[in-house]
Amino acid sequence: MNMKKILTWAGVAFLLYFLFAAPAQASGVVNGILDSLKGAAEAVITFMQNLFT
Repeated sequence: MNMKKILTWAGVAFLLYFLFAAPAQASGVVNGILDSLKGAAEAVITFMQNLFT
């Protein structure tokens, strides 16, 4: 097996463990990531609106 495949499976296993061991904290992490993505998307939209007005 190559290293990339091993690290990918290790990451998936860690995420599943984290999800089942601490679901409240896992949902907080996911919400934080989604909020960050939402903020970035809103910033891009604002930039594009200002660019073309």
